[in-house]
Amino acid sequence: MLTRKQKHFLVKFFSLFSVVRGYNILVIVIAQYLTSIYILAPDLPVRKVLFDINLLMLVLASASAIAGGYIINSFYDSEKDLINRPHKTMLDRLVSQNTKLSGYFVLNFLSVIIASYVSFRAVIFFSLYIFGIWFYSHKLKKYPFVGNIVASTLAVIPFFAVFIYYRNFDLVIFVHATFLFLLIAMRELTKDLENIKGDLVQNYRTIPVVYGEKTSKRMLTILAILTLIPVILLVTRFEIGYMYFYFYGSLLGLAVFVFFLWKSAKKLHYILLHTILKLIIVIGVFSIILINIDLVLNRIL
Repeated sequence: MLTRKQKHFLVKFFSLFSVVRGYNILVIVIAQYLTSIYILAPDLPVRKVLFDINLLMLVLASASAIAGGYIINSFYDSEKDLINRPHKTMLDRLVSQNTKLSGYFVLNFLSVIIASYVSFRAVIFFSLYIFGIWFYSHKLKKYPFVGNIVASTLAVIPFFAVFIYYRNFDLVIFVHATFLFLLIAMRELTKDLENIKGDLVQNYRTIPVVYGEKTSKRMLTILAILTLIPVILLVTRFEIGYMYFYFYGSLLGLAVFVFFLWKSAKKLHYILLHTILKLIIVIGVFSIILINIDLVLNRIL
């Protein structure tokens, strides 16, 4: 049996885990390592990549900065989230605003300190990244188009940290990044549709608030069609192993997304659409191993 103090600690822990979106950060960490092994440094032995201390520091610095970003985003959006996600917000509010701010500064400080192990350029990179997250959360996210573009860009930037580290400038990297960017842009716009009620009350000038749901749906449809460009390039021009199964499956998933998008009118509908996009992104992370499945099998057998 847990004591009252232990129960209180567990509740606080899960509340903080909810604020920093620990599950999202875990997926990003896995994605950074899989991207490094199978895309950025495919010629290096897996062991050398996994035990590269500089790569570990970059991943930890990214995780700390992202966690801090989630905290400051929760801090500024507390009133809006109380309208849009009341149950989750009540859990998040078990951690006080002062504690959140303290955690935010500690995580950002740790991110920069960890980055300093790699190089001074890494310190500059993560300092600018941290500032970008704060500026987005404080100002930019309230404006249509700019907020969506910046949010999508900030989500992709952690991968460029390891991209720059390995100095791999192959075109295939940018095509993969373009596909991911389009998916994240769709997710951000779908979130705006999902949160339109709170955005209206708090005077957030998002695309659905300013231009309406119909225009937002048209934009989402265009973004879904645009994903065809990187998919066709990846499947026909580059060696991606069995990962073509994922890309064909993702197009099918996006077709289902667009079909139900035009039938959606309630918040629950947009939550389900948001879930479809998250699944496509998460499955994509683990599908990276399909680029060289023989390598995986050799490690298992």
